[in-house]
Amino acid sequence: MLRRLILGMAFIYAYTVVQAQDNLTIWYDKPAKEWVEALPIGNGQLGAMIFGKVDEELIQLNESTLWSGGPRKHDVNPEAYTYLSPIRQALANKEFEKAQELTKKMQGHYSESFLPLGDLKIKQTFKSGGQANNYYRDLNISNAIASIRYEQGGTKYQREIFTSASDNVLVVRVSADQPGALTLHANLSSQLRTSIAPLGNDRLYMNGKVPARVDPSYYNKKEREPIEWEDVSGCNGMRVQTILRVVSDGAVTADQDGLHVRDASEVIFYLGSATSFNGFDKCPDKDGKDEKALSEATLAGIAQKSYKELKARHVQRYKALFDRVSLDLEDRNPNPINAKIPSDLRLKLYAFGNKDLALEQFFFQYGRYLLISSSRAGGAPANLQGIWNKEMRPPWSSNYTININTQMNYWPAESGNLSELHAPLLAFIQDLSKTGRKTATEYYKANGWVAHHNSDIWALSNAVGNVGDGDPLWANWYMGGAWLSQHLWEHYDFNRDLQFLEEEAYPIMKDAALFCLDWLIERDGYLLTSPSTTPENLFWHNGKQISVSEATTMDMAIIRDLFRNVIAASEILGKDKKLRRQLEITSAKLYPYKIGSKGQLQEWKDDYEEVDPHHRHLSHLFGLHPGKDISPLTTPELAKAAEQTFALRGDEGTGWSKGWKINFAARLHNGDHAYKMIREILRYCEPTGHQTGGTYPNFFDAHPPFQIDGNFGATAGFIEMLLQSHLKELHLLPALPAAWPSGSVKGLKARGNFEVDINWKDSQLEKATVLSIQGGWCTVRTQTPLDVSAVKNVQEKRDGIHYLYSFPTEKGKVYKLSSKNATNTD
Repeated sequence: MLRRLILGMAFIYAYTVVQAQDNLTIWYDKPAKEWVEALPIGNGQLGAMIFGKVDEELIQLNESTLWSGGPRKHDVNPEAYTYLSPIRQALANKEFEKAQELTKKMQGHYSESFLPLGDLKIKQTFKSGGQANNYYRDLNISNAIASIRYEQGGTKYQREIFTSASDNVLVVRVSADQPGALTLHANLSSQLRTSIAPLGNDRLYMNGKVPARVDPSYYNKKEREPIEWEDVSGCNGMRVQTILRVVSDGAVTADQDGLHVRDASEVIFYLGSATSFNGFDKCPDKDGKDEKALSEATLAGIAQKSYKELKARHVQRYKALFDRVSLDLEDRNPNPINAKIPSDLRLKLYAFGNKDLALEQFFFQYGRYLLISSSRAGGAPANLQGIWNKEMRPPWSSNYTININTQMNYWPAESGNLSELHAPLLAFIQDLSKTGRKTATEYYKANGWVAHHNSDIWALSNAVGNVGDGDPLWANWYMGGAWLSQHLWEHYDFNRDLQFLEEEAYPIMKDAALFCLDWLIERDGYLLTSPSTTPENLFWHNGKQISVSEATTMDMAIIRDLFRNVIAASEILGKDKKLRRQLEITSAKLYPYKIGSKGQLQEWKDDYEEVDPHHRHLSHLFGLHPGKDISPLTTPELAKAAEQTFALRGDEGTGWSKGWKINFAARLHNGDHAYKMIREILRYCEPTGHQTGGTYPNFFDAHPPFQIDGNFGATAGFIEMLLQSHLKELHLLPALPAAWPSGSVKGLKARGNFEVDINWKDSQLEKATVLSIQGGWCTVRTQTPLDVSAVKNVQEKRDGIHYLYSFPTEKGKVYKLSSKNATNTD
């Protein structure tokens, strides 16, 4: 019944909407009611959610450094280390319940929370009565501009809204096609403790103070206030100032209630904001930056710039990033309805099985748009919700969850040709390694640095739990730093910047490896981790649900990956030969992968029964993705076990889990399964519903609730289907699905600092170009034989169903490859 209703609505729209939309715009025929219907914009510092209401526009605001709390306290659990030996002894005796309880004794404080800045409301008073009609709102991700249009009383109204990275301001332009038709009242409000005051007749100031502590939404202890506003020491709780300025051809006044404009044809609002955040290790109150001077400087910096100039600067800087990559999934028989219906209805139709390759193209690029909008150099890394949050106690504190989610946020950064956007995470890892060294010393008496499963802008590195209240299932996981170190190596491997490797990446990777060397213990001739958990799954033992054991597969895979990367970096830099040899010897003794009784890759050291066979995490497949231990090309037996694991776990799950599964299927070279997971993650989720994971009307990923990592994981998965380079070769079209028989992609990046364009036709590679940005050796793998007559010194090889072509490249030179089949038919 519902499907027939949606099809009927789509049919009506197809014949009533005149103008079809391009493939990089989502649009709607009504304002947003729920937050996940609002449209996101951002510049890495300022984020905004636009509701598009007619009578009273609501723009919900965020600032990337606006977090509760302050620098992490040390020695909060001085007895923690004394429990490590008893835990290991209990595990050796398989006294899992005892080990589990003791593990809680090694926890510290919870992470802090990413907080909402406030709301900008623009109330419009019309000169005549009646309803608005011809309503339209959209978000064009080709230029990062949102717009709203409607008619009322014979007058056409329009709003354009964007956040400029060039000038660090939010800009709202409201216009009417009739002179003097605009009467607006704008005000600011916030859930923070704020004071609001006008200045002159064109400015409104909102000064705020952030809580000293905000507990996670899931932690509600009796006789403990979840939000603590004051810190008597004067350390915690940053300050923030937001300035709203208006420019108009109408009459403008300002008072305590806001900014007021009468009889205008055009009104432009400029909003700037700054916090007192001064680094992870500085008290944001007494040692904070001057947020007032910073926000004033922002507004002063645009005082002489016109709206047209600001818009042009914004678009130019945005497109310099976004336009690097294009994807065209050629649809020879497109459904004419698709582009003519609102995007929420279009998504619903897709969820019922409608073919819509253009929607898939948009979803791929939307992930790149969201990363550009939420992660820029100098700002904070994208968190669980990117840069957008409306709640004082957001889900999971909207923090950095580093047992998968933060890492997933940045999977498309390098391969999606947005390497600069990796910078906030890489800088954060530097901070985390500093607090992590103290945690390694205080909690484990170990060298190097460690981080667990949660962190925040203050670089929290201990196991969370308020010193004993956390569940070891998720709190006591020890591989956060080791996994994040992979991002340092990946940034090097994609760009081949030796200075970055030597000065920034290698010292941190090395110290993460030093912790792992100290953390490993010997058991039955193998080196393994103890205690060990696998995010975030349980197994049955003697009728009890157990989380803490030894040598979980993910632990061993992450350590194996880290050691491999440190060894490679050491060789490249020609240093630490003794350590390199130690890592090589240790790697050979690491507890190996095991295949279980069902043909699956074991998640634990022993073949235990899972409590949840369909758990959203597939942590034990780290070696398949984002690691590189497991591949059909190099380890076919383990790849088969990974495939069986995937089959047993199933395709259902949260939104981000489905995003990860796209990547798993692609690494297994199963394009049709990867495509199925794309359709799974693009399952429509009602804004207020609690369905299995999918996509909300504004194309945010639905865990549910909203988590942005699913968007980023899916975009990375698209790329893995078309280009892989983790095995030191450019594998073209490794997982092309039947649903994409012809198409092209341009501008993807590969390890070795290659930029790759690929064209395919009738499910076969047609041609490719490789730009060698750095120079060096290049190997190309394809199922299609290539004409490489234009390339010098090529070594050709057959490897099963694949063809390998290896050749030296010169810096800055383009290498053109074409299918022999295509050559013969031209």
